Amino acid sequence: MNPELTVQGALRDLTAQLRESGVPSPEVDARELVQHALKLGRSGLLTQAGRKLSGEEQRVLGELARRRAVREPLQHLLGEVEWAGLRLKVSPAALVPRFETELLLTLALADLEAVPAPRVLDVGTGTGALALGVKQARPDAQVTASDLSAEALDLARQNAALSGLDVVFVQADLLGSLSGPYDLLLSNPPYLPDADQLQVQPEVGFDPPLALYGGPDGLALARRLAAGAPGVLAPGGVMWLELDPRNVGVLAAELVAQGWAAQVHPDLTGRPRCVSARRV
Repeated sequence: MNPELTVQGALRDLTAQLRESGVPSPEVDARELVQHALKLGRSGLLTQAGRKLSGEEQRVLGELARRRAVREPLQHLLGEVEWAGLRLKVSPAALVPRFETELLLTLALADLEAVPAPRVLDVGTGTGALALGVKQARPDAQVTASDLSAEALDLARQNAALSGLDVVFVQADLLGSLSGPYDLLLSNPPYLPDADQLQVQPEVGFDPPLALYGGPDGLALARRLAAGAPGVLAPGGVMWLELDPRNVGVLAAELVAQGWAAQVHPDLTGRPRCVSARRV
């Protein structure tokens, strides 16, 4: 313990430690960890810059620093994220909700604007982000969320309770025993090609592989989901999927060949990211 260590000094030392460890954004991560460990708001970093840290504060911050230096995701250390206006608990049980998935939520909700009391299914719910995002935006919706992982479903239920949102959670392998009919099926399924395991960022190693990799081209789960979707969609129902820019066009073309009206949608950087599909 360093009895002379101040808030400003801790921030400086942690930034240097994370930079040396190869963390991509050492300044931002150090600031977030110092605020979290010391229970400071943004202004507290300035107003308490010269305050000396207690031994316990140094211990807590040191443990967080150690874990981030070995590239444990920042969100896991903080314990929660803000996503689409929701506060969500996160853990290694499920993927941390990505910004790109907010686009999927926004696009899918637009398809529900003219549908009263829509019936919605979120497949592979993980933290429950998409299901809870729909329920928050459309309180009249009947929302069901499925996941194969019991641990992920427990996390999703915690997030539903945290937000006070009523969603039905079901343990199932993709569509499993679900029968619908649903007006909207949406999913952010595992979509990375298996070979990506050899080249991902170290942080990805803390995510559950079950939620990441989708076979040789990343589409194994998406194809299974599309094959079962006609059996659970209501007439006029729509399926929305978030996929990898490398394979979203491939699936869209396959869906068209199978009798779907499918369209690829770009993300905010212009890369193809989501596909919507209706039976014709």
